[in-house]
Amino acid sequence: MSKPDQTAPPTLLFYSYRALTRLLAPFAYRKVATKLAAHGVSDRRQRERLGHASQPRPDLAASAPLIWFHGASVGESLAAITLINRLHARIPAARFLLTSGTATSAAMAAKRLPDCAQHQFAPLDSPSAVARFLAHWRPDAGIFVESELWPVTLSAAKAGGTRLALVNARLSAKSVAVWRKKLPTARYLMGLFDLLLTQNQQVADDLLSLGADPARVFPSGNLKAGAAALPDSPDLLGEMRTALAGRPLWIASSTHKGEEEAVLDAHKVLLQDHPELCLFLIPRHPERAEEIGAKITQAGLAYAKRSTGTALTSETQVYLADTLGELGSWYALSPIVFLGGSLRPIGGHNPFEVAQAGAAVLTGPGYSNFIETYPPMIAAGGATEIGDARELAQAVDLWLTQPEQLQNARNAARRYVDEQSGQLDVVVDRLISSLGVNAPERTP
Repeated sequence: MSKPDQTAPPTLLFYSYRALTRLLAPFAYRKVATKLAAHGVSDRRQRERLGHASQPRPDLAASAPLIWFHGASVGESLAAITLINRLHARIPAARFLLTSGTATSAAMAAKRLPDCAQHQFAPLDSPSAVARFLAHWRPDAGIFVESELWPVTLSAAKAGGTRLALVNARLSAKSVAVWRKKLPTARYLMGLFDLLLTQNQQVADDLLSLGADPARVFPSGNLKAGAAALPDSPDLLGEMRTALAGRPLWIASSTHKGEEEAVLDAHKVLLQDHPELCLFLIPRHPERAEEIGAKITQAGLAYAKRSTGTALTSETQVYLADTLGELGSWYALSPIVFLGGSLRPIGGHNPFEVAQAGAAVLTGPGYSNFIETYPPMIAAGGATEIGDARELAQAVDLWLTQPEQLQNARNAARRYVDEQSGQLDVVVDRLISSLGVNAPERTP
Protein backbone atom coordinates (compact mmCIF):
# COMPACT_ATOMS: atom_id res chain seq x y z
CA MET A 1 0.00 0.00 0.00
CA SER A 2 1.41 3.37 -0.96
CA LYS A 3 1.72 5.98 1.72
CA PRO A 4 -1.29 8.33 1.58
CA ASP A 5 -0.95 12.04 1.05
CA GLN A 6 -1.31 13.50 4.54
CA THR A 7 -1.70 16.98 3.05
CA ALA A 8 -4.92 15.97 1.28
CA PRO A 9 -7.06 19.11 1.01
CA PRO A 10 -10.65 19.51 2.15
CA THR A 11 -13.11 18.29 -0.46
CA LEU A 12 -16.25 19.71 -1.99
CA LEU A 13 -18.23 17.18 0.05
CA PHE A 14 -16.63 18.50 3.26
CA TYR A 15 -17.45 22.12 2.37
CA SER A 16 -21.01 21.12 1.46
CA TYR A 17 -21.39 19.29 4.80
CA ARG A 18 -20.06 22.32 6.69
CA ALA A 19 -22.51 24.64 4.92
CA LEU A 20 -25.38 22.25 5.59
CA THR A 21 -24.60 21.99 9.30
CA ARG A 22 -24.60 25.77 9.53
CA LEU A 23 -28.15 25.82 8.15
CA LEU A 24 -29.43 22.87 10.18
CA ALA A 25 -27.83 23.78 13.53
CA PRO A 26 -30.92 25.60 14.96
CA PHE A 27 -33.11 22.58 14.23
CA ALA A 28 -30.55 20.12 15.56
CA TYR A 29 -30.17 22.18 18.73
CA ARG A 30 -33.91 22.21 19.32
CA LYS A 31 -33.95 18.42 19.14
CA VAL A 32 -30.98 17.79 21.43
CA ALA A 33 -32.03 20.50 23.90
CA THR A 34 -35.48 18.91 24.21
CA LYS A 35 -33.88 15.54 24.92
CA LEU A 36 -31.55 17.01 27.55
CA ALA A 37 -34.38 18.96 29.17
CA ALA A 38 -36.38 15.73 29.49
CA HIS A 39 -33.53 14.43 31.68
CA GLY A 40 -33.51 17.53 33.88
CA VAL A 41 -30.52 19.28 32.29
CA SER A 42 -30.62 23.04 32.90
CA ASP A 43 -31.01 25.62 30.11
CA ARG A 44 -27.49 26.88 30.79
CA ARG A 45 -25.97 23.45 30.33
CA GLN A 46 -28.10 22.77 27.25
CA ARG A 47 -26.42 25.78 25.62
CA GLU A 48 -23.09 23.99 25.84
CA ARG A 49 -24.27 22.18 22.70
CA LEU A 50 -24.03 25.55 20.96
CA GLY A 51 -20.48 26.00 22.23
CA HIS A 52 -21.37 28.32 25.13
CA ALA A 53 -19.19 27.17 28.02
CA SER A 54 -20.77 26.96 31.47
CA GLN A 55 -17.41 26.78 33.26
CA PRO A 56 -14.17 28.77 32.99
CA ARG A 57 -11.10 27.35 31.34
CA PRO A 58 -8.83 25.99 34.08
CA ASP A 59 -5.80 27.96 35.23
CA LEU A 60 -2.74 26.12 33.99
CA ALA A 61 0.89 26.23 34.96
CA ALA A 62 3.31 27.42 32.31
CA SER A 63 3.67 24.78 29.57
CA ALA A 64 1.00 22.56 31.17
CA PRO A 65 -1.49 21.22 28.64
CA LEU A 66 -5.28 21.16 28.53
CA ILE A 67 -6.16 17.75 27.12
CA TRP A 68 -9.63 17.35 25.67
CA PHE A 69 -11.36 13.97 25.47
CA HIS A 70 -14.59 13.34 23.58
CA GLY A 71 -16.82 10.27 23.79
CA ALA A 72 -20.37 9.83 22.55
CA SER A 73 -21.98 8.41 25.67
CA VAL A 74 -21.34 6.43 28.87
CA GLY A 75 -19.15 3.62 27.55
CA GLU A 76 -16.84 5.89 25.61
CA SER A 77 -16.70 8.38 28.48
CA LEU A 78 -15.67 5.64 30.90
CA ALA A 79 -12.82 4.67 28.59
CA ALA A 80 -11.84 8.36 28.45
CA ILE A 81 -11.86 8.65 32.25
CA THR A 82 -9.55 5.65 32.46
CA LEU A 83 -7.05 7.44 30.22
CA ILE A 84 -7.50 10.73 32.08
CA ASN A 85 -6.50 9.05 35.33
CA ARG A 86 -3.49 7.38 33.72
CA LEU A 87 -2.33 10.55 31.96
CA HIS A 88 -2.73 12.66 35.09
CA ALA A 89 -0.52 10.24 37.00
CA ARG A 90 2.17 10.83 34.35
CA ILE A 91 1.52 14.57 33.85
CA PRO A 92 0.31 16.00 37.18
CA ALA A 93 0.25 19.58 35.87
CA ALA A 94 -2.16 18.72 33.04
CA ARG A 95 -5.86 19.50 33.19
CA PHE A 96 -8.56 17.66 31.30
CA LEU A 97 -11.86 18.39 29.60
CA LEU A 98 -14.35 15.60 28.82
CA THR A 99 -17.18 16.21 26.36
CA SER A 100 -20.07 13.90 25.54
CA GLY A 101 -23.56 14.15 24.14
CA THR A 102 -25.96 12.48 26.58
CA ALA A 103 -27.44 13.31 29.95
CA THR A 104 -26.55 9.88 31.33
CA SER A 105 -22.88 10.32 30.44
CA ALA A 106 -22.88 13.77 32.07
CA ALA A 107 -24.37 12.32 35.27
CA MET A 108 -21.77 9.57 35.26
CA ALA A 109 -18.97 12.07 34.69
CA ALA A 110 -20.14 14.17 37.64
CA LYS A 111 -19.61 11.16 39.89
CA ARG A 112 -16.44 9.70 38.42
CA LEU A 113 -14.27 12.48 36.98
CA PRO A 114 -11.20 13.33 39.08
CA ASP A 115 -10.61 16.86 40.37
CA CYS A 116 -8.23 17.58 37.50
CA ALA A 117 -11.05 17.28 34.94
CA GLN A 118 -14.38 18.87 34.07
CA HIS A 119 -17.28 17.93 31.82
CA GLN A 120 -19.14 19.84 29.13
CA PHE A 121 -21.66 18.75 26.54
CA ALA A 122 -20.02 18.57 23.13
CA PRO A 123 -20.76 21.34 20.65
CA LEU A 124 -22.89 20.47 17.67
CA ASP A 125 -20.77 19.78 14.61
CA SER A 126 -21.50 23.18 13.09
CA PRO A 127 -19.06 26.03 12.40
CA SER A 128 -20.39 28.58 14.91
CA ALA A 129 -20.82 26.13 17.82
CA VAL A 130 -17.38 24.60 17.27
CA ALA A 131 -15.73 28.03 16.92
CA ARG A 132 -17.19 29.21 20.24
CA PHE A 133 -16.13 26.00 21.95
CA LEU A 134 -12.54 26.11 20.68
CA ALA A 135 -12.14 29.85 21.33
CA HIS A 136 -13.01 29.31 24.99
CA TRP A 137 -11.21 26.05 25.78
CA ARG A 138 -8.17 26.24 23.45
CA PRO A 139 -7.19 22.57 23.96
CA ASP A 140 -3.62 21.51 23.29
CA ALA A 141 -4.68 17.98 22.35
CA GLY A 142 -7.98 16.40 21.38
CA ILE A 143 -8.54 12.68 21.94
CA PHE A 144 -11.64 11.19 20.35
CA VAL A 145 -12.93 7.80 21.49
CA GLU A 146 -14.10 4.96 19.23
CA SER A 147 -16.01 6.24 16.16
CA GLU A 148 -16.44 9.94 16.80
CA LEU A 149 -15.54 11.40 13.40
CA TRP A 150 -17.07 14.89 13.36
CA PRO A 151 -15.66 16.64 10.27
CA VAL A 152 -16.26 20.28 11.25
CA THR A 153 -14.97 19.75 14.80
CA LEU A 154 -11.86 17.87 13.70
CA SER A 155 -11.00 20.30 10.91
CA ALA A 156 -11.42 23.40 13.06
CA ALA A 157 -9.48 21.92 15.98
CA LYS A 158 -6.59 20.94 13.71
CA ALA A 159 -6.57 24.37 12.06
CA GLY A 160 -6.30 25.92 15.53
CA GLY A 161 -3.21 23.92 16.41
CA THR A 162 -4.81 21.12 18.45
CA ARG A 163 -3.06 17.79 17.95
CA LEU A 164 -5.57 14.99 17.43
CA ALA A 165 -5.83 11.29 18.26
CA LEU A 166 -8.49 8.66 17.72
CA VAL A 167 -8.33 5.98 20.43
CA ASN A 168 -10.14 2.68 20.92
CA ALA A 169 -11.14 3.15 17.30
CA ARG A 170 -13.80 0.96 15.78
CA LEU A 171 -15.88 1.32 12.63
CA SER A 172 -18.72 -0.94 11.59
CA ALA A 173 -18.51 -2.67 8.23
CA LYS A 174 -21.39 -0.45 7.09
CA SER A 175 -19.52 2.72 8.07
CA VAL A 176 -16.37 1.57 6.29
CA ALA A 177 -18.38 0.82 3.14
CA VAL A 178 -19.95 4.30 3.25
CA TRP A 179 -16.60 6.05 3.73
CA ARG A 180 -15.01 4.07 0.89
CA LYS A 181 -17.54 5.66 -1.44
CA LYS A 182 -16.27 9.04 -0.25
CA LEU A 183 -12.59 8.21 -0.26
CA PRO A 184 -11.15 11.71 -0.86
CA THR A 185 -13.07 13.05 2.15
CA ALA A 186 -12.14 10.02 4.24
CA ARG A 187 -8.49 10.57 3.30
CA TYR A 188 -8.76 14.21 4.37
CA LEU A 189 -10.26 13.27 7.75
CA MET A 190 -7.73 10.50 8.39
CA GLY A 191 -4.95 12.99 7.69
CA LEU A 192 -6.16 15.25 10.50
CA PHE A 193 -5.17 12.70 13.15
CA ASP A 194 -1.65 12.56 14.53
CA LEU A 195 -2.34 9.13 16.05
CA LEU A 196 -4.93 6.38 15.50
CA LEU A 197 -5.15 3.54 18.05
CA THR A 198 -7.55 0.78 17.08
CA GLN A 199 -9.31 -1.98 18.98
CA ASN A 200 -7.98 -4.66 16.62
CA GLN A 201 -6.06 -5.34 13.42
CA GLN A 202 -9.22 -5.37 11.30
CA VAL A 203 -10.05 -1.79 12.27
CA ALA A 204 -6.43 -0.81 11.62
CA ASP A 205 -6.67 -2.31 8.13
CA ASP A 206 -9.96 -0.48 7.54
CA LEU A 207 -8.46 2.87 8.52
CA LEU A 208 -5.49 2.26 6.25
CA SER A 209 -7.89 1.52 3.39
CA LEU A 210 -9.50 4.90 4.05
CA GLY A 211 -6.20 6.71 3.67
CA ALA A 212 -4.70 6.77 7.15
CA ASP A 213 -0.89 7.02 7.39
CA PRO A 214 0.53 3.57 8.34
CA ALA A 215 3.08 5.30 10.57
CA ARG A 216 0.26 6.65 12.74
CA VAL A 217 -1.97 3.56 13.05
CA PHE A 218 -1.49 1.01 15.85
CA PRO A 219 -3.78 -1.84 17.07
CA SER A 220 -3.97 -1.41 20.85
CA GLY A 221 -6.77 -3.60 22.19
CA ASN A 222 -9.97 -2.45 23.86
CA LEU A 223 -9.41 0.30 26.41
CA LYS A 224 -12.61 -0.62 28.23
CA ALA A 225 -10.67 -3.48 29.79
CA GLY A 226 -8.78 -0.98 31.91
CA ALA A 227 -11.74 1.08 33.06
CA ALA A 228 -12.48 1.12 36.77
CA ALA A 229 -15.22 -1.22 37.93
CA LEU A 230 -18.71 0.22 37.92
CA PRO A 231 -19.56 1.69 41.33
CA ASP A 232 -21.93 -0.25 43.55
CA SER A 233 -24.01 0.73 46.54
CA PRO A 234 -23.40 -1.29 49.73
CA ASP A 235 -26.82 -0.23 51.03
CA LEU A 236 -28.56 -1.40 47.86
CA LEU A 237 -26.63 -4.65 47.85
CA GLY A 238 -27.58 -5.30 51.46
CA GLU A 239 -31.23 -4.53 50.76
CA MET A 240 -31.37 -6.88 47.76
CA ARG A 241 -29.53 -9.70 49.49
CA THR A 242 -31.97 -9.49 52.37
CA ALA A 243 -34.90 -9.55 49.97
CA LEU A 244 -33.50 -12.52 48.05
CA ALA A 245 -32.84 -14.44 51.28
CA GLY A 246 -30.37 -16.81 49.65
CA ARG A 247 -32.37 -17.46 46.47
CA PRO A 248 -30.28 -18.24 43.36
CA LEU A 249 -30.07 -15.39 40.86
CA TRP A 250 -29.07 -14.67 37.28
CA ILE A 251 -29.08 -11.43 35.31
CA ALA A 252 -30.01 -10.52 31.75
CA SER A 253 -28.52 -7.07 31.16
CA SER A 254 -28.75 -4.49 28.38
CA THR A 255 -31.43 -6.42 26.52
CA HIS A 256 -32.90 -4.94 23.36
CA LYS A 257 -36.25 -5.23 21.65
CA GLY A 258 -36.73 -8.77 20.41
CA GLU A 259 -34.45 -10.34 23.04
CA GLU A 260 -36.61 -10.37 26.16
CA GLU A 261 -38.79 -13.15 24.76
CA ALA A 262 -35.80 -15.53 24.57
CA VAL A 263 -34.66 -14.53 28.07
CA LEU A 264 -38.12 -15.14 29.54
CA ASP A 265 -38.44 -18.47 27.69
CA ALA A 266 -35.10 -19.54 29.17
CA HIS A 267 -36.17 -18.46 32.63
CA LYS A 268 -39.39 -20.47 32.44
CA VAL A 269 -37.38 -23.58 31.55
CA LEU A 270 -34.95 -22.92 34.41
CA LEU A 271 -37.78 -22.55 36.92
CA GLN A 272 -38.78 -26.16 36.33
CA ASP A 273 -35.59 -27.38 38.05
CA HIS A 274 -34.85 -24.23 40.09
CA PRO A 275 -38.25 -23.03 41.34
CA GLU A 276 -36.72 -20.38 43.63
CA LEU A 277 -34.58 -18.86 40.88
CA CYS A 278 -34.93 -15.10 40.38
CA LEU A 279 -34.13 -13.23 37.17
CA PHE A 280 -33.02 -9.59 37.21
CA LEU A 281 -34.02 -8.23 33.80
CA ILE A 282 -32.22 -4.96 32.96
CA PRO A 283 -33.29 -3.43 29.62
CA ARG A 284 -30.85 -1.30 27.68
CA HIS A 285 -33.55 1.36 27.33
CA PRO A 286 -35.56 1.74 30.55
CA GLU A 287 -38.30 3.64 28.71
CA ARG A 288 -39.37 0.25 27.32
CA ALA A 289 -40.28 -0.97 30.82
CA GLU A 290 -44.05 -0.93 30.28
CA GLU A 291 -43.72 -2.94 27.08
CA ILE A 292 -41.38 -5.43 28.76
CA GLY A 293 -43.64 -5.72 31.79
CA ALA A 294 -46.47 -6.76 29.48
CA LYS A 295 -44.24 -9.46 28.00
CA ILE A 296 -43.40 -10.79 31.45
CA THR A 297 -47.09 -10.98 32.31
CA GLN A 298 -47.85 -12.70 28.99
CA ALA A 299 -45.18 -15.26 29.86
CA GLY A 300 -47.12 -16.06 33.04
CA LEU A 301 -44.39 -14.83 35.38
CA ALA A 302 -44.75 -12.68 38.48
CA TYR A 303 -42.61 -9.54 38.45
CA ALA A 304 -41.74 -6.44 40.42
CA LYS A 305 -40.64 -3.17 38.83
CA ARG A 306 -37.77 -1.19 40.31
CA SER A 307 -38.89 2.26 39.09
CA THR A 308 -42.25 2.00 40.84
CA GLY A 309 -40.75 0.77 44.10
CA THR A 310 -42.50 -2.59 43.95
CA ALA A 311 -40.94 -4.84 46.58
CA LEU A 312 -38.89 -7.89 45.65
CA THR A 313 -40.55 -10.75 47.55
CA SER A 314 -40.34 -14.53 47.65
CA GLU A 315 -43.06 -14.60 44.99
CA THR A 316 -41.12 -12.42 42.53
CA GLN A 317 -39.83 -14.47 39.61
CA VAL A 318 -38.56 -11.52 37.56
CA TYR A 319 -37.25 -8.22 38.92
CA LEU A 320 -37.47 -5.57 36.20
CA ALA A 321 -34.58 -3.22 37.00
CA ASP A 322 -35.66 -0.30 34.81
CA THR A 323 -33.50 2.39 36.41
CA LEU A 324 -30.20 4.03 35.50
CA GLY A 325 -26.97 4.20 37.47
CA GLU A 326 -27.34 0.94 39.40
CA LEU A 327 -25.73 -1.52 37.01
CA GLY A 328 -22.61 -1.90 39.16
CA SER A 329 -24.72 -3.04 42.09
CA TRP A 330 -26.64 -5.55 39.98
CA TYR A 331 -23.41 -7.03 38.58
CA ALA A 332 -21.97 -7.32 42.08
CA LEU A 333 -25.11 -9.16 43.16
CA SER A 334 -25.02 -12.06 40.70
CA PRO A 335 -22.24 -14.40 39.51
CA ILE A 336 -24.08 -15.10 36.21
CA VAL A 337 -24.75 -12.32 33.68
CA PHE A 338 -26.14 -12.60 30.15
CA LEU A 339 -25.31 -9.51 28.08
CA GLY A 340 -27.92 -8.52 25.53
CA GLY A 341 -27.56 -6.75 22.25
CA SER A 342 -26.12 -10.05 21.07
CA LEU A 343 -29.02 -12.40 20.28
CA ARG A 344 -29.73 -10.04 17.41
CA PRO A 345 -27.08 -8.38 15.18
CA ILE A 346 -26.76 -5.31 17.41
CA GLY A 347 -23.09 -5.54 18.37
CA GLY A 348 -23.12 -6.74 21.98
CA HIS A 349 -22.18 -4.92 25.17
CA ASN A 350 -19.18 -4.49 27.43
CA PRO A 351 -18.09 -7.78 29.10
CA PHE A 352 -15.28 -6.09 31.03
CA GLU A 353 -17.75 -4.43 33.40
CA VAL A 354 -19.24 -7.82 34.21
CA ALA A 355 -15.88 -9.52 34.74
CA GLN A 356 -14.60 -6.69 36.95
CA ALA A 357 -17.60 -7.25 39.21
CA GLY A 358 -16.64 -10.90 39.59
CA ALA A 359 -19.26 -12.50 37.35
CA ALA A 360 -19.07 -14.89 34.41
CA VAL A 361 -20.39 -13.78 31.02
CA LEU A 362 -22.95 -15.21 28.63
CA THR A 363 -23.40 -13.69 25.17
CA GLY A 364 -25.21 -14.31 21.94
CA PRO A 365 -23.34 -14.41 18.61
CA GLY A 366 -24.06 -10.78 17.64
CA TYR A 367 -21.09 -9.14 19.38
CA SER A 368 -19.54 -7.36 16.39
CA ASN A 369 -18.68 -4.28 18.49
CA PHE A 370 -16.44 -6.49 20.63
CA ILE A 371 -15.07 -8.81 17.96
CA GLU A 372 -11.55 -8.44 19.38
CA THR A 373 -12.77 -9.29 22.89
CA TYR A 374 -15.26 -12.13 22.94
CA PRO A 375 -13.48 -14.88 20.92
CA PRO A 376 -10.32 -14.88 23.13
CA MET A 377 -12.44 -14.42 26.26
CA ILE A 378 -14.56 -17.43 25.26
CA ALA A 379 -11.41 -19.42 24.45
CA ALA A 380 -10.03 -18.56 27.89
CA GLY A 381 -13.20 -19.88 29.55
CA GLY A 382 -14.37 -16.51 30.88
CA ALA A 383 -17.41 -16.25 28.61
CA THR A 384 -19.83 -18.64 26.94
CA GLU A 385 -21.60 -18.05 23.65
CA ILE A 386 -25.22 -19.17 23.27
CA GLY A 387 -27.48 -18.97 20.25
CA ASP A 388 -31.05 -19.13 21.51
CA ALA A 389 -33.32 -19.54 24.55
CA ARG A 390 -32.63 -23.27 24.83
CA GLU A 391 -28.86 -22.81 24.90
CA LEU A 392 -29.19 -19.89 27.31
CA ALA A 393 -31.18 -22.05 29.74
CA GLN A 394 -28.63 -24.86 29.42
CA ALA A 395 -25.70 -22.55 30.12
CA VAL A 396 -27.31 -21.00 33.19
CA ASP A 397 -28.38 -24.42 34.46
CA LEU A 398 -24.81 -25.73 34.12
CA TRP A 399 -23.43 -22.91 36.25
CA LEU A 400 -26.23 -23.24 38.82
CA THR A 401 -25.72 -26.97 39.25
CA GLN A 402 -21.93 -27.08 38.98
CA PRO A 403 -20.60 -24.21 41.10
CA GLU A 404 -16.99 -25.24 40.53
CA GLN A 405 -17.40 -24.64 36.79
CA LEU A 406 -19.00 -21.28 37.50
CA GLN A 407 -16.09 -20.30 39.73
CA ASN A 408 -13.62 -21.35 37.04
CA ALA A 409 -15.44 -19.15 34.52
CA ARG A 410 -15.46 -16.19 36.91
CA ASN A 411 -11.74 -16.57 37.56
CA ALA A 412 -11.00 -16.87 33.84
CA ALA A 413 -13.01 -13.74 33.05
CA ARG A 414 -11.12 -11.76 35.64
CA ARG A 415 -7.73 -13.00 34.42
CA TYR A 416 -8.60 -12.04 30.86
CA VAL A 417 -9.51 -8.49 31.88
CA ASP A 418 -6.31 -8.13 33.88
CA GLU A 419 -4.25 -9.25 30.88
CA GLN A 420 -6.01 -6.82 28.52
CA SER A 421 -5.70 -3.85 30.84
CA GLY A 422 -1.92 -4.05 30.48
CA GLN A 423 -2.31 -2.37 27.08
CA LEU A 424 -3.12 0.93 28.79
CA ASP A 425 0.50 1.76 29.55
CA VAL A 426 1.38 1.37 25.87
CA VAL A 427 -1.53 3.60 24.87
CA VAL A 428 -0.50 6.31 27.34
CA ASP A 429 3.08 6.20 26.08
CA ARG A 430 1.95 6.64 22.49
CA LEU A 431 -0.39 9.51 23.38
CA ILE A 432 2.33 11.40 25.23
CA SER A 433 4.83 10.85 22.42
CA SER A 434 2.53 11.67 19.50
CA LEU A 435 0.57 14.57 20.99
CA GLY A 436 3.44 16.36 22.68
CA VAL A 437 1.60 16.73 25.99
CA ASN A 438 4.40 15.79 28.38
CA ALA A 439 4.47 18.97 30.49
CA PRO A 440 6.86 19.54 33.39
CA GLU A 441 5.55 18.46 36.77
CA ARG A 442 4.41 21.70 38.35
CA THR A 443 1.71 22.67 40.78
CA PRO A 444 -0.83 24.82 38.92
